[in-house]
Amino acid sequence: MSSAARGFSLLELLVALAVFALVVVALLNLAGGSTRSALQIETRALAGILAENLAVEAQLTAAVPGTAQGDARLGDRQWRWRQTVEPAGAGLTRVRIAVFADDGQQAASAEVLR
Repeated sequence: MSSAARGFSLLELLVALAVFALVVVALLNLAGGSTRSALQIETRALAGILAENLAVEAQLTAAVPGTAQGDARLGDRQWRWRQTVEPAGAGLTRVRIAVFADDGQQAASAEVLR
């Protein structure tokens, strides 16, 4: 047999496996990053919906100046919110709403004048 027909050497196979392993690790890392990004987008979107809903409720009800807080359930998740009502001048009232995810970080906010 000629030397060209014998196949790959052990060293060549090890190098090929190492390159393949690096590619697989990079692809898995990329997939994990995409999953984390999708989860963050979902969290912000749901929190934004809740903040807008609370802002609409604040416009429809009489709000007393001060701070209120509570819990709400949306999208099979539990959210905490805080509403701050303060005078804004010219007879207007500013209502600020902050929505927090389960990790305690603010995920969305809304502000309305009434």
